[in-house]
Amino acid sequence: MIQREIDHGICLLTFDRPDSGANIFDAATLSDLDQQLDFIEEEDSLEGVVILSAKKSIFIAGADLKTLLHQAQTGEMGGFIAEGQRIFNRLAALKIPTCAAIHGACAGGGYEIALACDWRVASDDPATRIGLPETTLGLIPAWGGCTRLPRLIGAEKAAEVIVKGKLYSAQEAKQLGLVDEIVSREKLLEAARKKLRDGKKPSPSPFPQGEADGAAAGEGKTSAPRASGNPAPARALEVITKGLSRLMEDALRMEHDTIVELGETDATQNLIRNFFLAEKYKRGSSKQAPEKITHAAVIGAGVMGSGIAQWLSSRGVSVILRDVGTEELTRGLANIEKTYADAVKRGIMTEEKAKEGRARIVASSAPIEMRDVQIVIEAASEKLEIKRGIFRDLAQKAPHAAMLATNTSALPIADLAAETKTPERVIGLHFFNPVSRMKLVEVVIGTETSDATAARALGFVRQIAKLPVIVRDSPGFLVNRVLFPYLLEAAELFENGVNAQEIDEALLEWGMPMGPLRLIDEIGVDIAVDIANTLEKAYGKRDRAPKILREMQSAKMLGRKSGGGFYKYEGKSQTANAETEKWRITSSGHPERSEGPHDFEPREISRFARNDRESVANRLMFLMVNESARCLEEKVIASPEDADYGMILGTGFPAWRGGPLRFAESFGIKKLVEEMEKLARTNEKYVPCTLLQEHAQNGTKFYEE
Repeated sequence: MIQREIDHGICLLTFDRPDSGANIFDAATLSDLDQQLDFIEEEDSLEGVVILSAKKSIFIAGADLKTLLHQAQTGEMGGFIAEGQRIFNRLAALKIPTCAAIHGACAGGGYEIALACDWRVASDDPATRIGLPETTLGLIPAWGGCTRLPRLIGAEKAAEVIVKGKLYSAQEAKQLGLVDEIVSREKLLEAARKKLRDGKKPSPSPFPQGEADGAAAGEGKTSAPRASGNPAPARALEVITKGLSRLMEDALRMEHDTIVELGETDATQNLIRNFFLAEKYKRGSSKQAPEKITHAAVIGAGVMGSGIAQWLSSRGVSVILRDVGTEELTRGLANIEKTYADAVKRGIMTEEKAKEGRARIVASSAPIEMRDVQIVIEAASEKLEIKRGIFRDLAQKAPHAAMLATNTSALPIADLAAETKTPERVIGLHFFNPVSRMKLVEVVIGTETSDATAARALGFVRQIAKLPVIVRDSPGFLVNRVLFPYLLEAAELFENGVNAQEIDEALLEWGMPMGPLRLIDEIGVDIAVDIANTLEKAYGKRDRAPKILREMQSAKMLGRKSGGGFYKYEGKSQTANAETEKWRITSSGHPERSEGPHDFEPREISRFARNDRESVANRLMFLMVNESARCLEEKVIASPEDADYGMILGTGFPAWRGGPLRFAESFGIKKLVEEMEKLARTNEKYVPCTLLQEHAQNGTKFYEE
């Protein structure tokens, strides 16, 4: 794992994990480092130690997460953490000076070994990214990160680095004090050798930068993070704050005990699993390099079409953007311009890159030759007849395109493929709004979509830096199918007397990024009703739009775009909308009952909502679990991971809960089914699907581990 070379009295320890592009810390690497330290301690002729990496773009990527996840599940994490602390302490205690020569990703344990050195120099290469991202995985830096960094740069800055869990460029790291010097990659070893001449760094004061006690860590800009289901940021802040006023060994013990406690939680185990899922969906299973797509056409310049065109152009793909009129194109190009301007403003891309991206888009309301186009993405309005017409036209205008894709969110791919003579090249690519921020693309395989088209589509989605989840062609696919029973039930609860804010706050507290009623307002009440109508034809009453949504649609109360829906919107302010009251069943009045299959007692529901928000959240989440399980049961998706990761990416389902099916396992499938059966006595949409019932009866789970 580690190559040793002695050069003019300097011991060079080069991390070079065999048969891997990355260096990580597992038990074997720690053991190897321990043995190298045995040699260094006994070799009196040595004048210093430099730690470096032989990898192209990685210094050390941190601890082996597979090891950590396994140990978290088996309760063995404490020993691994204690061993890492012991060995890093040996490195820090060497009598000769030490320097980390950092090139490439230096994250977590990779930066903690650098902290255990006297000095740190970094290459100015863009591949060099430095930081402590443990809190994003539900952990804390526990090989000295929470203890040594505050003593190095001060508690406030250390808290910012650790709580945010961000990786910094070499320049940013130098400004923060994470490294001492930046040089070119070629001069990295020379700079490290030079730094050793400065000798051992004096032991840092426990109270750097005039901080009289550890409490100062919480008094600056970095205060305790907002409560969420991931307790790691707040726990890290606690360790930094308390540890700064204690002896080093006591602070390290706090690190150790805290990470072990966190490792035992479902939240942390789910966050680590999600890291592996992200890698799986990013990488794919194909051994062949996919063909590169350089020319595309997007039909429809609305919000989704312009968003897709902008994203493709920003990823090096030239785009023909088509729509029926110049007015639509003008609006679409304005959306594209705004997205590029925002990206530059937020530092995501340079003005030069934005200019290059804009130049890749050609907009036209007249037919343009599509001879070189490799993929056409239809993103017109969600009306089957309009889309059919477009596909009839594309069959003739783009005969050489390898893929004809639709961005439909719910309509059948097979109906569109039937309009062409080559249904094998028709596929669904369902992007999510806003395209520039949502990573998920549902790759929808039609009944006649060829394997070659599917493989091309997956390669293309990964090429443009999105994450694909494969779903079978069925109404609503995965995300909308699972999401809509939840949204519609929230509207039904509101109609039957539960306060809108109570419903939304219950789900925000549960971990969703936005309440369901606010989300309907963002989607648009009219669009929500259209999708519900499509889903109801396939799945029956559980997807019926409640009466209040249809009343709101008729009254042109469509949500944010009309200034009012469940809430009234003025600029950025959001207030209760009194105009919806006339359609609600409240404790004081009983207008006509909803047409849904419900038998609510409004007073009871209203009280239930106020007294127990968790029950409101669970009630809505049970529907999401049920529909996710149905998708698995009906083979709309191939695995429980597809359901869980798709919902995390597509709806912001809290990552720390692991997705709907992981949540079901954590809640207890048997208990969940019992709760659903109680609700099903008055509301048939809560009848658990067959797969849920089987797991409850057999004591089995969705996941085998």
